[in-house]
Amino acid sequence: MIFCCFGGLNWCKGKGEPAEQILEQVGETKSFSYSSLRSATGDFHSSCKIGGGGYGVVYKGVLRDGTQVAIKSLSVESKQGTREFMTEIEMISNIQHPNLVKLIGFCIEGNHRILVYEFLENNSLASALLGSKSKCVPLDWRKRAAICCGTASGLTFLHEETQPNIVHRDIKASNILLDENFNPKIGDFGLAKLFPDNVTHVSTRVAGTMGYLAPEYALLRQLTKKADVYSFGILMLEIISGKSSSKAAFGDNILVLVEWAWKLKEENRLLELVDSELTDYEENEVYRFLVVALFCTQSSATHRPTMKQVLQMLSKQVHLNEKALTEPGIYRWDTSGKTSSYLNETSSSSQVIKYKKSENQHRTSTQFSGTDIVTEMFPR
Repeated sequence: MIFCCFGGLNWCKGKGEPAEQILEQVGETKSFSYSSLRSATGDFHSSCKIGGGGYGVVYKGVLRDGTQVAIKSLSVESKQGTREFMTEIEMISNIQHPNLVKLIGFCIEGNHRILVYEFLENNSLASALLGSKSKCVPLDWRKRAAICCGTASGLTFLHEETQPNIVHRDIKASNILLDENFNPKIGDFGLAKLFPDNVTHVSTRVAGTMGYLAPEYALLRQLTKKADVYSFGILMLEIISGKSSSKAAFGDNILVLVEWAWKLKEENRLLELVDSELTDYEENEVYRFLVVALFCTQSSATHRPTMKQVLQMLSKQVHLNEKALTEPGIYRWDTSGKTSSYLNETSSSSQVIKYKKSENQHRTSTQFSGTDIVTEMFPR
């Protein structure tokens, strides 16, 4: 759980500046001493280690007041300067949402750069659902559906409500953390990018995790919010199937998870993707979630819905027309909670007037009004 580099902060060039000169940037975020965090983790004892990655190690700690926390110590190889580090903390401190991991404080002493987060009892979704059998936790459909919706809510907040908007770039099961009630919280913003309103896409180095990368981002290095949408669709397929997108293979042709899902869709066998561990669920609802995942993982970014639309589709009880899985076309989702209707490619303009695709091929937002959400599904 590490927030390492918000790519839009090019105006922050200072490195190695005294922390005292810029502590005022972080507002009310608490500053911890290094000795207090050593004490909280038993001198960063290996038995307290709960995770790690390229940016450092995460430890479980207990503060003097008894609060359990997750303490992320950046590796000494990190090149992040003091000003960038402090500006990053300021940004994170101003982002508050029930489905985002909360930053409690930080430590900056000498070469030490440490972030302190809320501790989440059930670790990550990867551990609970996709890990070894000894660590897996039984997740019924209610919990899985809530994890999908909660994660979608957090992403919608980042894409729509933060200023500037934020693209996470690394949505995956190991970055979805679960509290004691299995409510999801998005963590690890180490690859996040700020996305001002007047920017439709940015060209950047490819960063993220194989198996979750959107095609246009992996191949062309063009990043938009729709890259997060694609990753979220892969995540949904993992949640519903109980299989890892990067470790599991399917069928005689050794297909990856997303390819297998689309093959099952084409053969009208989509529900075969559902985890065999799930025995009590409403087929219509699971079916709807699977179709939303397919909408998200369409090859073309312009054909994917926004996260706001995804959240609305997941949150409504809609009956999906079977044609949505067998024919390309345009689908109107009625957010009143009743039905969804299929509009074929020859539908009159009056039927689809609420859907307006931008002439700019890089613009990713789908504009809509009223109570209908309109999106498209095209064969991969």
